[in-house]
Amino acid sequence: MFGIILGFDSSKIYVENKKGVADTNYIGYHVVFPEPDHKIVGEIIGIDAKQIIIQLIGEITNGKFSNGVLKKPSMNSTARIIFKSELESILGSQNYLAKENLLFGTSPIYKDYVITSSLNNFFANHFAIIGNTGSGKSCGLARLIQNVFFTSSNEVPVNAHLCLLDVYGEYYNTFNEMNRFPGLHFKKLTTQQEFGSDSLLTIPAYFLEADDLAILLGATGADQIPVLAKAIDLVKVFKSKDQKAVEYKNDIIARTLLDILSSGKSSTQIRDQVISVLSSYNTETLNLNSLIRQPGYDRTLRQCLNIDDQGKINAMNLVIEYLQRQTKVDIDKVPMDPDLTYTLSDLYYALEFALINEGAFTSESSFDRNNVLKSRLQSIINSSEAKFFEFNDYISKADFVEQFFSTTDTKEPCQLVDVNLSFLDDRFAKSLTKIFSKLFFTYTTVLENRGSYPIHIILEEAHRYVQNDKDIEVIGYNIFDRITKEGRKYGTILGFITQRPNELSKTALSQCSNFVVFKLFYPDDLEIVRGISSNVTDESIEKIKTLHPGMGLVFGTAFKVPLLVNFPLPNPMPVSTSIRIDNTWYTNK
Repeated sequence: MFGIILGFDSSKIYVENKKGVADTNYIGYHVVFPEPDHKIVGEIIGIDAKQIIIQLIGEITNGKFSNGVLKKPSMNSTARIIFKSELESILGSQNYLAKENLLFGTSPIYKDYVITSSLNNFFANHFAIIGNTGSGKSCGLARLIQNVFFTSSNEVPVNAHLCLLDVYGEYYNTFNEMNRFPGLHFKKLTTQQEFGSDSLLTIPAYFLEADDLAILLGATGADQIPVLAKAIDLVKVFKSKDQKAVEYKNDIIARTLLDILSSGKSSTQIRDQVISVLSSYNTETLNLNSLIRQPGYDRTLRQCLNIDDQGKINAMNLVIEYLQRQTKVDIDKVPMDPDLTYTLSDLYYALEFALINEGAFTSESSFDRNNVLKSRLQSIINSSEAKFFEFNDYISKADFVEQFFSTTDTKEPCQLVDVNLSFLDDRFAKSLTKIFSKLFFTYTTVLENRGSYPIHIILEEAHRYVQNDKDIEVIGYNIFDRITKEGRKYGTILGFITQRPNELSKTALSQCSNFVVFKLFYPDDLEIVRGISSNVTDESIEKIKTLHPGMGLVFGTAFKVPLLVNFPLPNPMPVSTSIRIDNTWYTNK
């Protein structure tokens, strides 16, 4: 079949077609150019009656394949179809039952050959599964995970921790078979209490930090973060039963009022603003009816704010002296319960005080920006979303994470947790995915033995949540970008499943090491894939455009070269297949 070498072009070699027939069945086959101390490997990418076009891809030395070709074959070199014994170095080990090998599927080029990679090389790195609707990405993901748990040797991955954020609830029954294997467990969490008997997804309100609240409440500026941080500090103080907590409330209100009194505004403006603050924020000892004692008679604080004939507050000094006596508590000296719990309602009350503590009332623009946060928090409290933050008992963050990856009843380790997000709107689902991802990441960063508790977060429809949004401007970082940059060394690994890679965070996608690409045809998405790896050639892009459902192109650090894979259908299937209109329309019910 192969004749003399006709010429070279970049990484391509043109070889004479001795058969004189354009047998396109050979496209995709690998070719070897034997050299004295190694073998140069190429892939047939084109053929006509006169010539065969071969793309050089790597070399085999001592039975091991390596990417890239240091030196092209000479003009006198001969070519042959690769031997089966050499294929394993490219397609991966054929012993797919070994625990160290991860089965992907079968080769559409070489009959009876499977495609595998090193389990570690794939799952120790961030990955992305990309494809248009109906291309097979959900089935591919399901099959890949089933292969992890159902295809290995007698040993099972009992220390795996996979969290699948299931946007459509399509994996609900896909992994039930795991529960039949000793040591393996599959748990389902729901976002709708009425949905079967599954446990409701919850996270304690007292876990939320300032950046979590900023995400949850849709903060738009970094200047809102200090107010949220102060609210968290205050809720801990206010929940304390110590008398100093009450005194600290007085301290906050008094300092705010002193700022108003010294603002330089007109007496009328000062009086009205002080009355406004004390009407909304007061204590038993500091309010508009508080008695300010003086020789002869007492006056209420309200009475001291009266304006005389000269247009001045007639008892300004008395008010100032009274308020100064209230400013005497240091927040750091207020005793706090180490096992403190609080609710969103508690947090709302604290946020009100945080607003005045930060001087928001002295600036209308500041007040308006921060009052939006209060309104949004109140909206959550009054909505069905509040149930996700109801957690009455105290639990540490570490115990919560470990409980998350445990069975609900027996508390045994749970290797795969499916979180059904289908009942949530995109805004709230996006907030929860960020909050939980940060929680998992933080947990892995403080482990004494780094990487001893790996957590894989797999996001379906990732382009909805992993975006180039304003998080960096508001809280200083994007949690998904941060995890893709830092998470791998701690054992927090992200898996992105998306039909629109163009809408995914460019930083997050660039940090992925492995890719499974099903059929794509939108030019913008294809350009994103083209820029992912130098191994993605024009020929690869053309393949991606015409892939059949269930066939994907795999490439990255876990693979020697980009390879086409037929993914077998998972069993059971996810509920992601397209509807059959012909069956539905003509079926009598």
